[in-house]
Formats: sequence, C-alpha cells, structure tokens
Amino acid sequence: MIEWRLHIKMAEKRWRIADLAKASGVSRETIRKLYNGKAIGVEMETLNRLCKALECQPGDLMVYVPDKERL
Repeated sequence: MIEWRLHIKMAEKRWRIADLAKASGVSRETIRKLYNGKAIGVEMETLNRLCKALECQPGDLMVYVPDKERL
C-alpha cells in the first residue's frame, strides 16, 4: 500500500495546510486528504505542484509499505 508522507515534509518546513495550499495552488481539501492519508488517488499535476512548492521529489511524499508491515 502507498502511504503519504506529506505531513513529514510539511513539518520540516513548519508549514500548515493553508501555507502549502497558498504556495502550491492545490486546494486545502485536497491537501487535507493527502495529509491525513484519506486520498484515493492523486493527479500528476497535483503531485507536480506539491513537489515544486516543497522542493522535493515524489518519493519524498509517498512510500510503499507491504500490507503485512502495516499496523
């Protein structure tokens, strides 16, 4: 399963959801879903905007965790 690590990158910058929304142009609701791991999918343009705003790579925002390792 893919797990989002957006909250980690945001914490490194000490950004809130509103800060990232303003910097990226991505809606607060979309960021909130990603932040809380509730998103079902993400568009490439959204991922591009988040990476640009956070100055990171896609792999910094998500990680694959095999099902047996999940809590």
